[in-house]
Amino acid sequence: METIPKPESSPTTTPERLAYSVQEAADLLGVNYFSVYRLIQRGKLKVCRALRGKLLVPREELLKLLKSE
Repeated sequence: METIPKPESSPTTTPERLAYSVQEAADLLGVNYFSVYRLIQRGKLKVCRALRGKLLVPREELLKLLKSE
């Protein structure tokens, strides 16, 4: 019987996430939680609503924000 090799995965690398909480987005950008929340309120950062109304910031939106500055 032939065995299928497992893909190598490094324990230090984490897969890229599709969305982040407002706090995680703030940590990634190096700004305060309220700064990210203001960007959302002003329409400069689009978000999705998850279960129980939690706001999620899509990864693509963070990348667009970084490219525009």
